[in-house]
Amino acid sequence: MNKLPPREKVPEAFTAIADGRISLQEGEAFCGSSDGKKRYHIRFRGDRYVSDDNASYWQGYPGYPVIAVLLLEGKLTLKEEAKLFAGINWHELNKKHKRNYRKAYEEVLQSLPDPAKADAYVEEVYQALCVMPIEIGRKL
Repeated sequence: MNKLPPREKVPEAFTAIADGRISLQEGEAFCGSSDGKKRYHIRFRGDRYVSDDNASYWQGYPGYPVIAVLLLEGKLTLKEEAKLFAGINWHELNKKHKRNYRKAYEEVLQSLPDPAKADAYVEEVYQALCVMPIEIGRKL
């Protein structure tokens, strides 16, 4: 992977899965945004992923829709702890914190019953993501 995502994109992917906003099919997936206003299209073949979410398309790192696909494909470990992040409107939180993803994530952590356990799982998935031999591009 040429460029790593912010760590805080991992719990956003957990939310998409926990909220049932992502549908996975062979070679493609669709993911709704946390505020319900956008729908992202993710395509993949082998270790190459293409998505029209802003992070993947413009920044060149895997955005939360791609991370959610990796979790659903089993390339990253999906555990019950992901459900702790259900129902979070990341769009509003990121807007509130002026795109300071760390502050938005810290606010979410404070609201969880076991912040340390949740954060440990985010770190586990992030570390696995960092060493994955995947490519993010604009075309398959």
